[in-house]
Amino acid sequence: MKYIIICLLLITVKVSAQNIIPFSSPRWKIQGKEVVNDTFQGKQCLKITNGNAWLTDANFTNGIIEFDMALVKDRYFPGMSFRAKDANNEEEYYVRPHQSGNPDAMQYCPNYNGGGGWQLYYGDGFGNPHEIPVDRWLHIKLLVKDSMAEVYFDDEKQPALFIRKLYRPIAAGMIALRNDWPAPARFANFTYTETNNITLLSKAQPLQPLSANVFTSWQVSNTFDEKLLAGKSSLSSAHIENLSWQTLSTDDRGIADLARLAPTSEHKNTVLAKVTIHSDKAAVKKFVFGFSDRVRLFCNDKLLYSGDDVYRSRDYRFLGTMGYYDAVYIDLKPGDNEVVLAISEDFGGWGVMGKLEDF
Repeated sequence: MKYIIICLLLITVKVSAQNIIPFSSPRWKIQGKEVVNDTFQGKQCLKITNGNAWLTDANFTNGIIEFDMALVKDRYFPGMSFRAKDANNEEEYYVRPHQSGNPDAMQYCPNYNGGGGWQLYYGDGFGNPHEIPVDRWLHIKLLVKDSMAEVYFDDEKQPALFIRKLYRPIAAGMIALRNDWPAPARFANFTYTETNNITLLSKAQPLQPLSANVFTSWQVSNTFDEKLLAGKSSLSSAHIENLSWQTLSTDDRGIADLARLAPTSEHKNTVLAKVTIHSDKAAVKKFVFGFSDRVRLFCNDKLLYSGDDVYRSRDYRFLGTMGYYDAVYIDLKPGDNEVVLAISEDFGGWGVMGKLEDF
């Protein structure tokens, strides 16, 4: 019996053991324009510009990630990735030193196919106003438990950010320290602990359920060049006959993240997202929608609307975030009506949302 108890204790210790990984360890895969073993304010550290450090064998699902980070006062976005499948599919957290104290001083977002969707994932649960210190060491601790997480700064008792929902599927993956920008970021004292024995201080408040008039499923085409629709006022079968289609469900906020299906490229930056509306009689309805970054809206093959909500298109502080900002009135014929939105993406988030209201 004593032997069994000792073995169980050893197993428990092993499962929740803290992994201290010095940057000299071969476990790290480090690359960048400038990667320097440095000393800053008495700490041995890794200084990175335009690069990252990947712990490819971390196999991290739940637990604690801790490190120190020293920043400069510049416009950049250093931080970390976790539960990463690869460099383009991961959970991501980073800070914005140039937005210190503002609502977007920090950011959580899921990354699908390199989409970097901060324009879709914003507000409560994704960012938080907080001072981001520069020219000193900032201790960051991330607690991850299933579909939620908390971020703590220094020795603060309250989390700097409560991530009420991690939107990617729960799956073990890599960890990375990232700074894909020309301003330097320094990292020191990295550790992680893989354990399910995590208690979060925060409690998630349930979102209001989506109303019945919100579209929660879209038919989405494969990608194509936005230029193919230039100057087109109708959407004929010739434009879509060679397209393939997939069903994409929205998240709990009614947002369909199009990057979940495919990456964008210079000549493949657009998809068609369509819904079918059945009407028993001729009627006029209000179609309220959101998009990122650009849209052309067709109803029954006729162009009704064209819009552009790219970063800073409204004013210098507009992030290009998506919401129910636009609406058109559509004439429904008896039977099935097809509303198609051509959504084009530059950067920052590729998405669509829509709902139907009475006129």
